Amino acid sequence: MEGKVVSFRRGLKTQHKYQMIVKVEGVDNKEKAIKLIDKQVSWKSPKGKEIKGTVTNTHGNKGALRVRFEKGLPGQSLGTKVELN
Repeated sequence: MEGKVVSFRRGLKTQHKYQMIVKVEGVDNKEKAIKLIDKQVSWKSPKGKEIKGTVTNTHGNKGALRVRFEKGLPGQSLGTKVELN
């Protein structure tokens, strides 16, 4: 499955650099998103480096996922694709 990095997980004055919000194609409600918890996620940089993460929880009611990466993703990753295994 493929997804798209939408945003950092953030609050009004804080930004969690290890956690990202990911929107997956075909997942449009919370019930479908719950089934993807604990899946592995990988993001590939333009140079070929791979950063791995895990789906930890849902985000909102429209099927977005909260993903915790082992290293923080750079800001250039916003809007790019990730692969769910």
